[in-house]
Formats: sequence, C-alpha cells, structure tokens
Amino acid sequence: MRRALFLVPLLFLAACETPREACINNAMREQRTLNALVETTRANIARGYGLADQQEVRTRPDLCTGTDATGAPITVRCEKTEVTTVQVPVAIDLNAERAKLTSLLERQRQMESQTSAVMQQCIAAYPE
Repeated sequence: MRRALFLVPLLFLAACETPREACINNAMREQRTLNALVETTRANIARGYGLADQQEVRTRPDLCTGTDATGAPITVRCEKTEVTTVQVPVAIDLNAERAKLTSLLERQRQMESQTSAVMQQCIAAYPE
C-alpha cells in the first residue's frame, strides 16, 4: 500500500510537460486538427459517403433497489435508459468533397511551414 502511495506523485510528474514541450504541442495543435480533417475527407471520398454521429436512446428492463415506506430494502422492476453513439452513412457531394480536400491540402502545406517556424521559436525560447 505504501508503495502505491509513493507512486502517485510520480504519475503526476510524468504527466507534466516541460515549457518547451508545451510550446511545441500548442504549435502543433492546429496542424493535428488539419491532418485529421484531411484523413476524414480522404476516407469519405474513398467510401463514396460520409459518416455522421447519431445518438440512439434505448430503454431496457432492469431491477432497481430502494427502500419502502418503512425503510426496508426492496427490489422493483424498472427501466434503464442507455444512450449510445453510432455512426450512420450520409450522402455527400463527391465533387465538393474533392474540392474541400484540395483546399485542405493547400492549407496543410501552408500550415507546415508556419508550424515549423513556431517550433523553431519554441526551441530557441526553451533550450533544454
């Protein structure tokens, strides 16, 4: 038990970023978002349709516990509600999707040079 308590502060230290790492991660955030959009758009074009998240609500029979008027524990039938997110196919305009991909790729190229410059500034500002 003592060993586990000793490791807890070490876990927090391992999760910390140096100022340099934080600066670089911040500089890369928009680039990562753009990369994800490019991959999603490419996948949509390859499939021929898009995917949208949709929530489904279902109720299922269950047993619930509680207390009666006297305070005695009881078990009664009840319904539990479950919400799940599923991906459903959606129609897309493939020509518009290709145009979007072209635009995203151009923006990605521009962003790479900007990100590289900011990363160099991070390295200069926070030498290790």
